[in-house]
Amino acid sequence: MSVLSGNQPEGTPTWIELRTPDRERALPFYQALFGWEFEPYPTGDADGSVCLLRGRPVAGIVPDADRTDAVWTMYFATDDCDDAARRVTRAGGRLIEAPADLADHARTAVAVDAVGARFGLWQGLSRLGSEIVNEPDSLVRNDLVTPDPEPARAFYAALFGFTLDGNDEVPELDFTFLRRPDGHEIGGIVGSADVPTSAWGTLFAVADTDAVAARATESGGSSTEPEDTPYARMSAVTDPSGGVFSVGTAP
Repeated sequence: MSVLSGNQPEGTPTWIELRTPDRERALPFYQALFGWEFEPYPTGDADGSVCLLRGRPVAGIVPDADRTDAVWTMYFATDDCDDAARRVTRAGGRLIEAPADLADHARTAVAVDAVGARFGLWQGLSRLGSEIVNEPDSLVRNDLVTPDPEPARAFYAALFGFTLDGNDEVPELDFTFLRRPDGHEIGGIVGSADVPTSAWGTLFAVADTDAVAARATESGGSSTEPEDTPYARMSAVTDPSGGVFSVGTAP
């Protein structure tokens, strides 16, 4: 069990948020998959929901009428959101939402990196971000998949001082580990010519991948056939509004 009691170190994935054109379909779908409960977002906007696991926040769901498809956004922890936002532009990225306060909970921004992948910045104030991670029904991992991995590697090394390591366990895969300056792995970059655009993926831990994949289909979404990988039994899931994520059960 991983329950956080303090802000994550700089550069660690710390919050995830779904922007969706159809909140009314999203809430029952994610409740069916993960057993989440919901409370209003701290802005006072009753349409936004904080997703709770055992009473602790693990994600957010926010309506966005301007979107045609839902999208999950991963937020990196930062000690200074404004300074990190300036580093984004210096490293070759672009801000799409300037730093702003989310009530007294956090100071946040949203950006795209040097290869066009969307991500956020989260300076925790009264709220740490996702308070439960690395256990069933919570966030376990984020990896960037891109057809152009070299600029992506340079961008995140410049932004957070990540060191870059290859993966000898899967030599056929163009994969680079991203590590904080203290050596802790926070995710990776997958180079793939098969993907049309760059995007950060979100992986939720689950107790039974096959059961969750079946519930996704029953609840109005879709899922791929679960398959075993060297690290987990996994399935790619699409929610009723097109939001894509993965679920996995560790061996």
